Amino acid sequence: MTHALDELLLTRDWLLADGATGTTLFNMGLQSGDAPELWNEEHPDRIAALYQGAVDAGSDLFLTNSFGGTRARLKLHNAQDRAYELNKRAAEIGRDVADAAGRTVIVAGSMGPTGEIMAPMGPLTHEAAVEMFHEQAEGLRDGGADVLWVETISAPEEYAAAAQAAAMAGMPYCGTMSFDTAGRTMMGMTSAAMSEMVETLDHAPLAYGANCGVGASDLLRTVLGFRAAGSQRPIIAKGNAGIPKYVDGHIHYDGTPELMARYAVLARDSGATIIGGCCGTTPDHLRAMRQALEDTPRGAAPTLDQITEALGGFSSDSDGTDGLGPTRERTSRRRGRG
Repeated sequence: MTHALDELLLTRDWLLADGATGTTLFNMGLQSGDAPELWNEEHPDRIAALYQGAVDAGSDLFLTNSFGGTRARLKLHNAQDRAYELNKRAAEIGRDVADAAGRTVIVAGSMGPTGEIMAPMGPLTHEAAVEMFHEQAEGLRDGGADVLWVETISAPEEYAAAAQAAAMAGMPYCGTMSFDTAGRTMMGMTSAAMSEMVETLDHAPLAYGANCGVGASDLLRTVLGFRAAGSQRPIIAKGNAGIPKYVDGHIHYDGTPELMARYAVLARDSGATIIGGCCGTTPDHLRAMRQALEDTPRGAAPTLDQITEALGGFSSDSDGTDGLGPTRERTSRRRGRG
């Protein structure tokens, strides 16, 4: 069975995804500690503007405002019983924006981590995780999402639960993990291990890759790791716009549109097919990325030296595949999509 994203990938050798959700919503007035998903009902005009900003900047695909849309995350805001409807509304707004674009634009239903630790290290069972992701997936499906987009995952068990939930909802999905510590996820996964894992799933992703993490340089090193593992699936690269800095009480990312344009071209040349930004990435960054991808001929895969010369140094000497990175004996922390 082919899907809208499959069909678009058949006609293009790269697609531009969207940028940051959190950064944009904070600029619209979202306060720290608020649940962005509640804005799907309280401020649908602002969510439509979020999506429209990516479309106007040239994105072929944007993610819905549903990153924290599981019962576990919404429970922090006493909204756990509204999970289905909040996810459905996020996708409905996106469907309206995409359908009015005048070109093919993919609505990707964002599904972030539950924030809980999966068994056997923590209390969240596989069955409970599947149930939560399934509820979210059905809301996104019924709202009109073309594909589910599992993102910022650290544990393979949680990725597998989301994959099973997507299958139960009859939905294709893409899935990214966040590699933020010496080339590994918070739970110890390497790029090579992820490439192997996705091929073992009964319901495999249409595309897989990395998002968020430490910085653009580290993310591209991870993308090179996916390709070194021999994967033939489309690879996703959604790196942060530079490094976060705390300025005047707010988090700012120091990556300029020019830096993200260089990142986009290097991501494509490293082997990524779906290229976007994560925390700090604004429509201005996306416009520069689109222009660079259109204007710059495809080149050979960059060396690590070429990546650091263009984007800055790595956060660690290890890419995680040399045995020097951390193990799974780590603690959890909640993360969001910036």
